[in-house]
Amino acid sequence: MQPNTPITLGEFIIQRQADFPYSTGELSSLLSSIRLAARVVNREVNKAGLVDVLGASGKENIQGETQQKLDVLAHNTFIDALTSREVVCAIASEEEEDYIVVSDKDNGKHNKYVVLMDPLDGSSNIDVNISIGTIFSIYRRITEPGTPVQEQDLLQPGNKQVAAGYVLYGSSTILVYTTGNGVNGFTLDPSIGAFYLSHPNMKFPEAGTIYSINEGNYIHFPMGVKQYLKYCQEKKGNRPYTSRYVGSLVADFHRNMVKGGIYIYPSGTNHPNGKLRLLYECNPMAFIAEQAGGKATDGFTRILDLEPKELHQRVPFFCGSKNMMKVVETFMKTFSEQD
Repeated sequence: MQPNTPITLGEFIIQRQADFPYSTGELSSLLSSIRLAARVVNREVNKAGLVDVLGASGKENIQGETQQKLDVLAHNTFIDALTSREVVCAIASEEEEDYIVVSDKDNGKHNKYVVLMDPLDGSSNIDVNISIGTIFSIYRRITEPGTPVQEQDLLQPGNKQVAAGYVLYGSSTILVYTTGNGVNGFTLDPSIGAFYLSHPNMKFPEAGTIYSINEGNYIHFPMGVKQYLKYCQEKKGNRPYTSRYVGSLVADFHRNMVKGGIYIYPSGTNHPNGKLRLLYECNPMAFIAEQAGGKATDGFTRILDLEPKELHQRVPFFCGSKNMMKVVETFMKTFSEQD
């Protein structure tokens, strides 16, 4: 291979397989299935408006949210890709009430990994052609292979993840992932259908000037968040900061990791425990953030140390550049003590 020859995702996975403590090739196979599914979803996203994939499906998911047609398509695409290889024993999706057990006829009981995912993050943006994404999280099962998979295999804290990543379907399609040895991004070349390494060793800038939050919910925010927003908007030093909020976690997170910023979805009256799901959104993004030199908490506690209680558990989510996180956590601690 010539020095300037771009590295494909498949080649990179094989080259870095030794970084993974359970280097048997199974994780490589699992990541390859995600790569394949992402290409299929990208194709369908790019056809939106030309074929009948826009709009609501007429059904609601377990959260009571209206499913979009592309939600269902992405969910089914990833399920099919993940169950086609003898690696995964169970899958949990934001779109399903319960986890999916890989059929015994496929030797699912003997497989070692579980996958949790948000198949299509930001689906409310589909109809208006704004960036959306996929988020995934991978764990080794903790029950003995060969026995029936249990819910405890999926209810593991984020610090037990062996890999996590996301796919951003935007002006270009990029797949970003970590196996605990840094964060790397791969951009899809649609002409040949291959992902190439485009963002090696991604890092959050320690300081940033972007804050991402739905300020329309301001009245419901805890006082610590309200005071932090006043701080962000104050004309002092390098402030006021810039407000940027897409409404797709993947898009907001990716921009902030590249440029430096903070993402906040706190608790509030409408969502007393926060809106984002611990297992499908917060844990994988927190793992990526920490591997990229950032930080992620619920305002007080490290996200990766939270003990999950249920599959669709929601938590407040604060994530971004370390210096910005330190400031917001100070506000949260100060004003929680005054409540």
